[in-house]
Amino acid sequence: MATVLTMTAFDARAQHTLAVTGGYGMTTSRLYPAQETKAIWGVWSGGLSWRYYSERPRFVGGFGIDLEWMQRGYSYAPYASLYEDKKDYKYYTRRLNSLILPIVWQPHFYMLRHHVRVYLEAAVTFSYNFSSTFDNEETQTSGRYTFRTVRDNRFGFGLAGGGGIDFLIKQVEIGVRVRYDFGYSDILRNRNKYYDNTLDQQKKPGENPFWYTPLRSPLDNLTISLKVGFRFNKAGFREWNVKRQPREKNKEVFKFSLD
Repeated sequence: MATVLTMTAFDARAQHTLAVTGGYGMTTSRLYPAQETKAIWGVWSGGLSWRYYSERPRFVGGFGIDLEWMQRGYSYAPYASLYEDKKDYKYYTRRLNSLILPIVWQPHFYMLRHHVRVYLEAAVTFSYNFSSTFDNEETQTSGRYTFRTVRDNRFGFGLAGGGGIDFLIKQVEIGVRVRYDFGYSDILRNRNKYYDNTLDQQKKPGENPFWYTPLRSPLDNLTISLKVGFRFNKAGFREWNVKRQPREKNKEVFKFSLD
């Protein structure tokens, strides 16, 4: 019975936090066979983040789930061999809007009487690509990219890792996070399922420049995010509820006798 009461007491001081996040960063793809690619900077993300933190032990692994909208994509030069100077390359660029669901494990520790949290993150991610655009400099065409089941993968998965710091002010948390999303699934089906782009060129020229689709086409993102969160339980950590005792002044006693 005593053990149950002890566990309940510690549970009451655990932290449940719901936060809003917004981020900025870059995206790219690891195409295979290798292509002449460049990173796309200026992609945005935003979403909701839930975390559970127990009070003890001091070094613990928090658990959480995020739901984020993220811009992803890639940019590569389909005909790089036709140009002598890299600055003359003409790029094909795709930008995607995706919903990302990371399931997060977060080892962390506290500083300054639980008012600062420093943490690392490791996550398994699941994604759904709901819209996309393309811009082909070679054919001078651009527009909305049409998803086709035979050619495109809407669902994906991957891993993510990063770290950050949170500042805890009563029930409010403000933080900065850096995260790298490492894709394992492919945005394009491999050439065994989708051999060439003849149909693409007939319907929308320039939409898909891959004459033979790549064997691998995972997407990666590097994101720096700001977070503003709210802690729902009012009790908080035990250290926050302990009032500081007033310091006693030193009392000097003078003895006038030699005894």
